[in-house]
Amino acid sequence: MDPILESLHRNSKVDAVQLAEIHKLDEKGIAARIAGWEKDGTILGYQAVIDLEKAGNSEVTALIDVKITPERGGGFDRLARRIAKFDQVKSCILISGGYDLLVIVEGPTLQEVARFVAEKLSTLEGVLSTATHFQLKVYKQNGFLAHAESETERLPVTP
Repeated sequence: MDPILESLHRNSKVDAVQLAEIHKLDEKGIAARIAGWEKDGTILGYQAVIDLEKAGNSEVTALIDVKITPERGGGFDRLARRIAKFDQVKSCILISGGYDLLVIVEGPTLQEVARFVAEKLSTLEGVLSTATHFQLKVYKQNGFLAHAESETERLPVTP
């Protein structure tokens, strides 16, 4: 990956001036490269990584394994893109293993997420099966440790 993209990936708040200092490059050139990446879709967007528990978010997150039937000539793409368009879906990823897709869904309650899976996701033609895992607690997200203030260096040892 380009070192400038890597810097933006680690900290999207860094600006062209700071990137120019870090990478010892021309600020205008860096700004032009970033604009080009935004235009061609290399950079899809910018987000803050938020400790949702501290922010008071009570949404429910589920990680759903989905097994689908690949289509002739298109593989998994058409159905995966269709699933990705649902508002509840935050991520949709083609994976290896016993399932084909990992779909990350958010909803206001466990019941709403379960209703989405039962009424929308699992009823799509081509979806063979799903396995839903509800997120209980986040320890690390996008490279950032959550709840760092309660962290200790060593686990207690008992005899």
